Formats: sequence, structure tokens, C-alpha cells
Amino acid sequence: MQKASGSRNPKVSGLPIGIFDSGLGGLTVVRAVRRLMPSERIIYLGDTARVPYGTKSPATVVRFAHEDMQFLMRHRVKAVVVACNTVSAWALEELVKTYNLPVFGVIVPGAMAAAAATQTGRIGVIGTSATIRSQAYERIIHSANPSAIVHARACPLLVPLVEEGWVKRDVTQQVIADYIRPLLQKRIDTLVLGCTHYPLLAPVIRIVAGRNVRLIDSAQSCAGYVKAELRQLGLLNASRSRGWIQLNVTDEVERFAEVAKRFLGQPAGKVRRVDLSEV
Repeated sequence: MQKASGSRNPKVSGLPIGIFDSGLGGLTVVRAVRRLMPSERIIYLGDTARVPYGTKSPATVVRFAHEDMQFLMRHRVKAVVVACNTVSAWALEELVKTYNLPVFGVIVPGAMAAAAATQTGRIGVIGTSATIRSQAYERIIHSANPSAIVHARACPLLVPLVEEGWVKRDVTQQVIADYIRPLLQKRIDTLVLGCTHYPLLAPVIRIVAGRNVRLIDSAQSCAGYVKAELRQLGLLNASRSRGWIQLNVTDEVERFAEVAKRFLGQPAGKVRRVDLSEV
């Protein structure tokens, strides 16, 4: 995360927060940010024309991330939240070095929360194939708790199940059980939901994992982390009026608007289609 300098500046703190993801999952971060910081204005970009990022090479992920950032920079945001675990794993460090504003990812908050929550030091992480392959969660957890034992598992079927709206189907519970049973056999006491789609599956994961395993919601952890950092930087919006959300996508406007309601817990409102090639 890149630090900003200087004291509170109302002209800056009133600017919106930019949030981007490869598609829909980042809306769980938007929802969590809205819950914790209702006065904040949010500009969201979902790169639905090129989703998923998790199957792309690291170099391609970095290129896409720069194009997403440049779109948000054109809208004069005060900070950016990378609401994508794949981008957070492969591109965050470069984004922090390149752009002169605070840039936050979702991995550090979730990993730090897991390291603080575990009682036994046995932590499970589930995520997309690219996120798990990066070993980013393991590195950050071990930096905070060197004695922790981390067991990670890629769960590629969970994102499409969420986007199909199959959260409450028996098949989804069976798939989740098949994915996390090996982690439970390792006697984990904490499980990181290392993909921003997964909070919508938390009730089902809770059934499978049992009450003794603490679930770390990456979206909630990220929102809490961002609020604390913005307060420290003097960038929290002090207005008492409710903020707004501007939703932008690169493709599939109608489908995004339809599915976004489940992620946001409210109607999505107007969704704009944008062309990143014009950035």
C-alpha cells in the first residue's frame, strides 16, 4: 500500500474511492466499504470483457491492471482498492510504485486477519488457481506469524456457481465439501475466503466447516483495513450525506446489472459500458 502525505484536505477527502476487479466479485468489497463508510463515493470498474484474470499469465494481469488503474485515475479518485485477489497477488507491488496515491489490495488485510485470528497456527486458504499459485497469502501470513502452518487449495468451480446464483443448491455444498475436506483434515482452525466471490458462499462454507473454524471474509477485512488507512491519511470523507456508487463495466451490461443485485444486496442502478482502449 502506498502512503499519501500531508494533513487532511477536504478537497481530496471528498473525492471518490476507485475499486476495480476483473468482473463481479469486487462488488462484495463495494458492499463492505459502503457498510463501513457510507459517506464515501465509489467508482467501480469491472473488466467483464476480459474476465477471468485468474487464467491469464502474470504479465497479462499486470498489463490489464495498469489499464484499469488508468481508467480510475481519469476519474480523479483519491485512493484505489484492487478488489481482485489475482491482481493483488501479481500486480499490486508495481501499481504501488507507479501511481501517486494510496493503492490497497485484498490479500494483505485477509492474511493479517487470519494470522491474528488463529489459535493453533493452522490456517487454510481457498481461492482461484492463480491466487493459490502465487503463494501470496502464505508469504504474508508467515511474515506476521512465522510459526503458522498454511494449507492452500484452489477452488475453480466456486466462482461460476456463485455467478449462476446456485449458492443454496445441494451441488454447491457438495463441491465446497470436496474442496475443503482435505483442509479440515489438517485440523485448521481458520479459513481464509481468498476470493471476493466467496463471501456469498459463507453460510454454506460455515455448514461444511463447522462452528470451530473461523472464516476470514476477504471483503470485510479489506474494507476495515481501507477505512483505518484512510483515517490515518486524513482521507476519510467527513460528509454526513450518503455517498453514491458509479458502476462501469467493459462488456455484458445487462447481465452485470442483473447479477450485481445479489452481490450488493440492493438494486445495481445504472451500469455504464466503457472502453478501456480509449484510456
